[in-house]
Amino acid sequence: MNLVQDLFKNTGVLTLSQIITNIMGFFWTTLYARYLGVADFGVINFAIATMSVATIFMDVGMSTYIVRDISRNEKLTNKYLGNMVPLKIFLSSSTVLCIILILKVMNYPNIVILISLIFGIQTAIMNMNGLFYGVFQAFRKMKYQAFGSIINSTFLLSFVVIAIELDLGIVSIALAYLVSIAITAIYLAKSIRIVNVGIQFDFKFWVETMKKAAPFGLTALFSSIFFTTDQVMLGSISGDYALGVYSAAYRILTVFITIYTMYTVAIFPLMSNLYKNSDNILKITYEKSVKYLLGLVLPICVGISFYSNDIVVLIFGKDYIVVGSVLQLLIWNLVFTFMNGISDSLLNSTNHEVGVTKRTAIAGVFNFALNLIVISKFSYYGATISTLISGLLIVILNSYLISKSVFKLNSSLLIDIIKISVSTIILTVVLYVIHVSMWVAIPIGLIIYPLAIIITKTLDNNDMYILKELLGKNN
Repeated sequence: MNLVQDLFKNTGVLTLSQIITNIMGFFWTTLYARYLGVADFGVINFAIATMSVATIFMDVGMSTYIVRDISRNEKLTNKYLGNMVPLKIFLSSSTVLCIILILKVMNYPNIVILISLIFGIQTAIMNMNGLFYGVFQAFRKMKYQAFGSIINSTFLLSFVVIAIELDLGIVSIALAYLVSIAITAIYLAKSIRIVNVGIQFDFKFWVETMKKAAPFGLTALFSSIFFTTDQVMLGSISGDYALGVYSAAYRILTVFITIYTMYTVAIFPLMSNLYKNSDNILKITYEKSVKYLLGLVLPICVGISFYSNDIVVLIFGKDYIVVGSVLQLLIWNLVFTFMNGISDSLLNSTNHEVGVTKRTAIAGVFNFALNLIVISKFSYYGATISTLISGLLIVILNSYLISKSVFKLNSSLLIDIIKISVSTIILTVVLYVIHVSMWVAIPIGLIIYPLAIIITKTLDNNDMYILKELLGKNN
């Protein structure tokens, strides 16, 4: 199987599983958001956001480093996996204990501490699952990760429905997350037998791995400042209601972010391997990825921006109507997220993780400072503005790093970006002029945007060649 087919097969498998997961996620999020109400929904999201930051200290960048290293030398699998399992158990247990003690000292309500503890254990198990996923990614055996995701989602939706039907309260919702991820871990632990694994306690190897993985860990830390500090600060400064509004809007973004993440999961080990074997193909892979991801995300942003209120009411109900105006702005962060994600994959796969760490630190500190200023004045609108500006800053810094440290981007990429932008403007004008309902606009958009792509000649001969490679029609 050639590289194009391999990449798209793995991306396809992961994307299909993520679509299934997102459909289930739509139902469980809608169900428990309406069941709990805005305030308790905010408590759940506070716990999730807090433990998302904590997971960095459970992993310290090892998962990403291991994927890159095993992608280049599969013989290292047993050594890494055997040592990282006990190390992660130690790091996860210590981290959860520290977080709970901090919340206790800060006099958070007991219910918040309890929910955070449950999500802490859930996050620890999920972090261990991430190690298993890393091995599957390095071997490009994404079907195991895909099926694991479906198992988790199926059980989570089932448990949420049961909890709501029996009216078991907010704690039962948190426990649904915990039990589901534990069942998934059992499946992954059995599946990992594709390699012979034995638990090892090579403390020198632990230290060496953590040192080499440190830049990835620091990058993850500052990324969490960028992605989750807004929610933590919003809850602390403006309260649970404001956090609930912002979290609801962000949940809609998460649907698209998780689907796109499947592409970066599939392409990172491929880029790591190409860096070792073919710089030219690596450059083509990156530039085409930027083109295709941008071509996908821009029309999505236009559509959601136009029909944000309709989407919010459909998902969460009329009580969440205020979320529409937040979503209308926040959705544009998808553009920055997609572009920054593929750039991070390129930089990390080419041994420029230290540069990524420095860049992320700058953006993280900037985001924290800006949130501190704007959230107190503009609440969830301030958090939205801060996220957008910080995302744009990372795009600029990434472009500089790639041009300086990896390779100069071809002018043809800029031309492609202009063509995609023109096609998006055509779609925007059409939707503005016809002013129809969301359900009518969807099929119209599916016709207008591809026509605009054809008119602007966005797809060139290389794109057609890649399409034929994907379909296996090139001799």
